[in-house]
Amino acid sequence: MLLKRLSAALLAVLAMAGLQVAAAGPAAAAPRVLYYDASQAQEFVAAVDQGAQIWNSRVTNVRLERVPSGRTPNIRVYADNGWPRTYTTSLGNGRWYMGREAVDDGYYVPRIAAHEFGHILGLPDRRTGLCADLMSGSSAPVSCTNAYPNATEAATVNSNFRTSAAVPAREYAWVG
Repeated sequence: MLLKRLSAALLAVLAMAGLQVAAAGPAAAAPRVLYYDASQAQEFVAAVDQGAQIWNSRVTNVRLERVPSGRTPNIRVYADNGWPRTYTTSLGNGRWYMGREAVDDGYYVPRIAAHEFGHILGLPDRRTGLCADLMSGSSAPVSCTNAYPNATEAATVNSNFRTSAAVPAREYAWVG
């Protein structure tokens, strides 16, 4: 008991003297790594990588990385002539398509890639029409070039990967 009081008194004196003493806190958990395979994304491989980096720059509890040789990816990315769409099997797992129809209509390719990754990360479409909302998808104007999640979207993804939140399998389609 005396040791606790002496320690508290010493800390109080140091604090009054303007010194800060850092206490060791719990170590931050490493982010969950999700591996993606963009080998079938054809001309959109660079945009897929950019979409992953956008999310990596905004969230801390999950990280998107290219799948290393010999490992099974969590996410597979394809290109086709339809609309962009995502099929999730569980949180952090599934496949998505970079549909050329949206690209041909003028939608910003990095925004499409980041949006589709958002579905894999547990976010639904939010057809707000606002360019500031990444998950507004095609309801935002074609001229929208914002490819970054807003603070609420990033916080939701961090929350999804802070726990083992379950997200049911779904299909998300980018509609014009």
